[in-house]
Amino acid sequence: MDSSSRRWLNAGFAISAVVGTAFFFIPAFIIRPFRYQSRGGLILAMSLRQHAPLVTAVCAMMCFLLTLPLWPGPGRWRKAGLAAALVLVSFSAVMARMNYFEWMFHPVDGPQFLTQAQAKLDGKEMVMAVRLGDDARAYPISQMAYHHVLNDVVGDKAIVVTY
Repeated sequence: MDSSSRRWLNAGFAISAVVGTAFFFIPAFIIRPFRYQSRGGLILAMSLRQHAPLVTAVCAMMCFLLTLPLWPGPGRWRKAGLAAALVLVSFSAVMARMNYFEWMFHPVDGPQFLTQAQAKLDGKEMVMAVRLGDDARAYPISQMAYHHVLNDVVGDKAIVVTY
């Protein structure tokens, strides 16, 4: 294989590996607990997340196919780089099919509540409040910012609280 062909194969491999990993890692990096999330960043992250299963699978397949002609030849470091990139793009392809946001923002299914007298909230603490009939709940924003979703029963009604 001549050097021009090898350069094109290397470039194709590198582009496939970078795109494949980016479609997984960019949404995971943008959408994190306790971090600023701009409107544009969230739009980008959700768009990439929506297309990630297909794009990462195609990129992983391209990397595997391009590895076949690139593997023969000298250079342990080159082979180690190819193998590392294959592992990373394969990991991205698998993870793009999982809802890893549930791991970061897992819902609270069995909340425990304190009475107003027992609660030690700072006077400036923001809360979300729900009242149904005689039953009322207050959910501290500081806790909801991490979990984002809470399943609860207020009165006799099942509710979902989200932030």
